[in-house]
Amino acid sequence: MTLHDIAAALGCQLDGDGARTVSRVAGIEQAGPGDLTFGANPKYAAHLSTTRATAVLVPADVAAVPDGPVLLRCANPYLAFAKALQLLGVVTPVVSGVHASSQVAGDAVLGEGVSVGALVVIGAGARIGARTVLHPGVIIGPAAVIGADCVIHARVSIRERVQIGDRVVVQDGAVIGSDGFGFVRQSDGSHVKIPQHADVVIEDDVEIGANTAIDRPAVGETRIRRGTKIDNLVQIAHGVQVGERVIFASQVGVAGSTVVEDDVVLAGQVGVAGHLRIGHGVV
Repeated sequence: MTLHDIAAALGCQLDGDGARTVSRVAGIEQAGPGDLTFGANPKYAAHLSTTRATAVLVPADVAAVPDGPVLLRCANPYLAFAKALQLLGVVTPVVSGVHASSQVAGDAVLGEGVSVGALVVIGAGARIGARTVLHPGVIIGPAAVIGADCVIHARVSIRERVQIGDRVVVQDGAVIGSDGFGFVRQSDGSHVKIPQHADVVIEDDVEIGANTAIDRPAVGETRIRRGTKIDNLVQIAHGVQVGERVIFASQVGVAGSTVVEDDVVLAGQVGVAGHLRIGHGVV
């Protein structure tokens, strides 16, 4: 793409030759001719005179370097970097249709343009929205509902009756709708399992990391609200309510019936006990 086109797409101010072209995004120290890079952190300012990149995404007040790269000035270079990756990143082609090795229940409903990879199993009464991609080895339980434009990566298990909204991404090996950990101790010390048959709801634009588990409760529901982003190896127990735009980093664990309000950030390995409320915006 020409830098003129990229600047227009990203809403940046172009400082330099807009006719020059770039074909990929690279780190500022590794970038070469034909690459776009970014310098959001002030510590990288010195690299502007040494980088071989064709162009750099920078804050609006960064000074140009004589004979240096073309500058794309923007209010938020890191956000512009993310959008540049969408424009120039490597995209693996997806072919719609159902692989011959998959098993799809006769009453399952697949929307237009759905891609079902090898060894996928889709249970009775399940519904898959338009353009959703199911990578190899995915298991979709009976009566589960997945919205449009979702990407479900390899070996994900989405259990019976789980409801997933639109544009949800689930990374490899995650389990959604597994049984909550509920047992009652008897007088002889043995444990009786509490059946976990209630609902799990994942709203629109949620991302769920690799090998994360989100449990279903005995009654009520476990719900992850829209825009929340969950990292790898996170455990969300039965009956937990997670608000909008929440961030959970790796190895967070949230015990049952806890409420996490909107815009909360839990950093790596944070543990939250059960039946608590974490207020809006808490970090």
